[in-house]
This record gives sequence, structure tokens and C-alpha cells, in this order.
Amino acid sequence: MIVMDDEPLALINLEKKLKEFNSIEVIKSFTTTKDLLAEGPSLDFQVAFLDVEMPDMNGLEIARLIKEWNKNIFIVFVTAYRDYAVQAFEIYSIDYLLKPISKARLETTINRIQELLHLENKSTSIQIQNKPALTIQCFGGFVVLHNNKAVHWRTLKTKELFAFLFSNLNSQVPRDSIIDALWANTEFKKARVQLHTTVSYLRTTLSALGYSEVIQYTNGCYILQLESFQCDVHDLEHILNAKAQTGKIDVEMAESLIQSYQGEYMASLDYSWITSKANFMNNKFTLLLHDLVEHYTAIHDVKKREQILLLTIEHNPYSDKTIQQLIKHYLEVDNRASAVKVYKTFKSTLLADLNILPEQETTELFNTISVENFNL
Repeated sequence: MIVMDDEPLALINLEKKLKEFNSIEVIKSFTTTKDLLAEGPSLDFQVAFLDVEMPDMNGLEIARLIKEWNKNIFIVFVTAYRDYAVQAFEIYSIDYLLKPISKARLETTINRIQELLHLENKSTSIQIQNKPALTIQCFGGFVVLHNNKAVHWRTLKTKELFAFLFSNLNSQVPRDSIIDALWANTEFKKARVQLHTTVSYLRTTLSALGYSEVIQYTNGCYILQLESFQCDVHDLEHILNAKAQTGKIDVEMAESLIQSYQGEYMASLDYSWITSKANFMNNKFTLLLHDLVEHYTAIHDVKKREQILLLTIEHNPYSDKTIQQLIKHYLEVDNRASAVKVYKTFKSTLLADLNILPEQETTELFNTISVENFNL
């Protein structure tokens, strides 16, 4: 844990009392906000004891900052003023201590912390046990991990066949369709033999990972049926389906997906059959970004909205709609210089890459900025 108090004597007194508990280790103490900001983010701690009355930034503000570093850190406020208690609990501190601190009262707090840490560790253990062994990343490439180790494929075609079947998961795929996709330039009889060989390799690989009999062949079709795995594409579809049903987006899950985003669907792979599926999944990812923009607009979080809009432009640099949204965003936050820069960059990109101009609506929006600047 860490402790913080701008009064050195009070800090020493608190540390002394905490050291009486064998289960507690104080890894760092602070008397100034400056030192905390410099060292805090790099420290590994689970609990923070914070004095409420600090000269530069009060304990409540410091607590909010620490929660941004790690939302799971437990906060305990130390104060000489009882009035702070209500505010303290508003930002989910687990307890507050009134000065002077008695050993009995401190012991109650320590016991509470230990109970919460025990529950948290138990929950984490359950999550780890339940975490699927197979992880599949489709955005940016096609990376398959088993227990966090890359799966070894016997041949490149074995990996491609798995990617193809996985992109059609739980769907019957005609044998000839697979041959046309993966062996288009190979004589049919030879291609059929290569398919059978590759299917055998793939079955052996998956069986070694604990996934036996997941590839079936019936009525001239292959079908891959997998359970207990984690995949970024499936997470995306789950978020969008839930949004369609409830009208609300799972922001935490969406943010987690975006943070792990590595690029467009299987972008690093030169598979001829990818294009249609890639366009479909990339459009779905764009929908997710638009939903997040709407969410952050609704809650007036302009910083997050800007981040998502910039990511949307990176994902689709030719979108007039997104450029219009970004320009309006900059106008709303009174940043006309960025609005102008965005339009000019967009126009140059369209001319250089597609030899076209922005849509009339985009240009008219830019012209309103120019007129306003001229009037100023």
C-alpha cells in the first residue's frame, strides 16, 4: 500500500501504526502531490491511505486520479473533519478514518481491506480458471494462441484452412467452395488430395490442443464447430447484437476491444478469399466506433469522443461523415485551427488517393468556418 499526508509527523505516526499489522506492507509514503504524480503510476499497490487536506490537490481529487491509474485500488481517507465522509464514499472509498486514529479503529479498516482483497483474488482466480484456453485474433492478422502460446501449424495451408473455416464457423461449407478459395490454381484432383491432407493436419493440430472431432464432413460439406474460445471478432458481434437488443452499448467491453485492435480484418494476410468477409467485418467495426461516438456525445465526454473520431478516421480515411463529425467536434470545443487542418488534410488525401473532392456538405461546413474566421 501507499500512504500520503502533507504533515510528516502524521505520516510517521500512521506508518508506525500500520507496521504493527504483519499482513500490511507500506511500499511508499508521500508528502507532496508532485512526488505522487512522478512515482505513483509505476508502483504496484492495492491500497492507498490518503489525507483529505493536501495543499496542491485535496485527497478527493487524488483519489480520482489514482482510480484512473487502476480502478481496483482501494482508497481509505484520513481526515480530521467528519464532513468529508459523505464526499469520500461518493467515489467508492472503502473507509475513512478520523484523526487521531486509534489502533482498534485502524484494525477494523485493515480487516475490511483483507476481506475485500480475499474476495477479489478469489474472483480473479475464478476468471482465470474460466478463461478459454484458445484465443483467436482476427483484426490485424490471424493469430491463434493456446494458453498464451502461438499454435504451431504443420503447413501454411493448414493455418489458412483453419482461418477459412473459422470465418464460416458453424456453417456448412461445400468442399468445392474450399477448393476454389484455397486451391484455385491447382488441378481439381490434385487440389482435392491436398485438401484431404490439410484437413488431416488440421484435425491433428486441434486434437492436440484438446479440440477433437470439431471438424465434420457430411453431404459434401465441411463444418467447424468450436466452443470455449475468445475472439475479437466474436466480441465485436456480441457488443453490436447486445446494443441492437437493449439500445445500450457495453462501453467497457467496447473500449477493451478497441485497445486490443491491431488493424483491419486479417489485414496482414494475402488470402484471395478474405475481401468480402473483411469488408463485412470492417464495416461492423465502423458501426461500433459510431456507436461509441454517439455514447460519448450523449454524456458530454468530448475528450473520449475526439479519440474515437480520430480512430474512426484512421480506420476509414475516406469517410465524409466522420470528417464532418470531427469538424463539428472541434467547432464545439472552440478549436477552429484543428477543424481547418482536418478538412485540408482530408481534401489532400482524397485527391491524392482517389482523385476526388470532399462531398458538397463537407465543403459547405468548411466554408462556414472560413466565413466566421473572415468575420472575426
